[in-house]
Amino acid sequence: MTSPDVAAAVPRPELTVRAVVTGMLIGALLTPCNVYSGLKIGWSFNMSIAAGLLGFGWWRASQWAFGTRPWGLYENNINQTAASSSASIISGGLVAPIPALTMLTGQSLPWPYLMVWVFVVSILGVVVAAGLRNQMLVRDHLTFPAGVATAETIREIHSHGREAAQRLRVLILGAVAAGSVKLADAAFMLPRLAPPFAVQGASAANLGFVLDPSLLMVGFGTIIGLRAGLSLLLGAVLAWGILGPAVVARGWVPPGPADPVIAWFPNLVEWLLWPGVTLMVASALASFAIALGRSWLRRSVDAEPAAVPVLPRRAFLAGLAVTMAMAVAAQIGLFHIHLTEAVLAVLLSYVLAVVAARVSGETGITPIGAMGKITQLTFGVISPGNVVTNLMSANVTGGAAGQCADLLHDLRTGQLIGATPRFQIIAQAFGVLAGSLVGSLVYLLLIPDPAAMLMTAEWPAPAVAVWKAVAEVMGRGVEAIPHGAVPAMILGGGAGLVLAIAENVLPPKFAKMLPSATSVGLAFVIPAWNSLSLALGAVAAALLARFAPEWTKRRLIAVAAGLVAGESLVGVAMAAASMFAFPGHG
Repeated sequence: MTSPDVAAAVPRPELTVRAVVTGMLIGALLTPCNVYSGLKIGWSFNMSIAAGLLGFGWWRASQWAFGTRPWGLYENNINQTAASSSASIISGGLVAPIPALTMLTGQSLPWPYLMVWVFVVSILGVVVAAGLRNQMLVRDHLTFPAGVATAETIREIHSHGREAAQRLRVLILGAVAAGSVKLADAAFMLPRLAPPFAVQGASAANLGFVLDPSLLMVGFGTIIGLRAGLSLLLGAVLAWGILGPAVVARGWVPPGPADPVIAWFPNLVEWLLWPGVTLMVASALASFAIALGRSWLRRSVDAEPAAVPVLPRRAFLAGLAVTMAMAVAAQIGLFHIHLTEAVLAVLLSYVLAVVAARVSGETGITPIGAMGKITQLTFGVISPGNVVTNLMSANVTGGAAGQCADLLHDLRTGQLIGATPRFQIIAQAFGVLAGSLVGSLVYLLLIPDPAAMLMTAEWPAPAVAVWKAVAEVMGRGVEAIPHGAVPAMILGGGAGLVLAIAENVLPPKFAKMLPSATSVGLAFVIPAWNSLSLALGAVAAALLARFAPEWTKRRLIAVAAGLVAGESLVGVAMAAASMFAFPGHG
């Protein structure tokens, strides 16, 4: 392996104009996928591998057709760095605090202001990651598993062009299949099959137990794993099969339309989100605290040779000061947050971005939601009743934590292949710019009226539900909670704590048999048909891994990326077509 600290001395194309532009364009193509899926199910897809495949495929075809210069490994690394940072822009608030703010206060930002806000809170995380690179990758040797997987993939596709072509082919086929199903559903309203059962007067379709023709959900299911998929199925049964009919029977929630094929999701989710959110937040915070404690206990005390700085010290400090000042100014200028609170939010975000990066480096999971909740709870005490400060100060934390972790995963890729870290930091900044421009536009295009469109069967927006619920409690107290939900919240919080502790205490072979508290809680705030599709994808992936392990290892991620990209891009295109056909829409 080439040393990352001498990589710059190796003569090869790396930070080229075409590498950066390719990354920004591919990022602009993939960013709508994460905005779309984030508003659907609250999850996003790591786009590094997909970007590497697309970049390789495009420039290999260009070389064959037009004789362009060969597309090198290090240029592809710059491409995937920029593209993944663009696709990760949703951590800047587009699928959580920003729509939650509009739903609670009516305040919305026009595209130029929204783009600036998302860029500012995200670029802060890039600078933080630049300062953490040597500590976390060189001294502490943290894994950052997504970065390892990306490094292995791009090395393999550049060593074996046929392998890259085959992966790209299945990615495109998956995208065409998912996009075609989405178009067919829009044109002909494909049937939703439901089992013939009823619970306390509610049909299976009323409760959401139908098979939905969404290959995007099946694609995500193949990625999340069998444990998460079955946990979602368990959560759907508990929430929509047991609790939902019970709260209707007790009169705590009015029933939906009498039509047996119409879903009662809008009525039931207003109650079910409270125990679901409590379960997710309690589990996330407990797991985070345990992981952080273990991380510091295991922290290496061995003497390490001094690493070559990624950026000159003065340049890093100047960049940090400028980005922090920008974040403070944006809070004051756009949301009229008090100077003291704005400064505190930025300082707290820096600390929590470091924490989130360490957890992500060890587990591969970036606890953006947990970090945001810590900030929300903090400002709930400091500035009680102020919904705007509660949400947007936490938005700074989420944006910084998300981009910080994403860049460190990319820098891990670069470390393994011998790339130049400062070049990747520059590429990340360009990717953030592309993501801010495109992501903000796509969000406004898809959701022109968050109050009417979100937390519905079409756009469940579970992340919005979580942030909104916490802000409501911090702003209005327990009166924000619907009748009968407090005992369910206590049970949900207790279950989340127990599962989180057990998962971290039990031996791995037993811990992996426990339900995932995050997935169970998520099933409370998305329609049951989404959970069924996700579980179906997870089961299919597990069967493929058992009976066709080699094919699964080489092709499954590409197929899943195609399914996610195909449906989400068609969904965005349909929204754009609707807007241009009916300019007054929304």
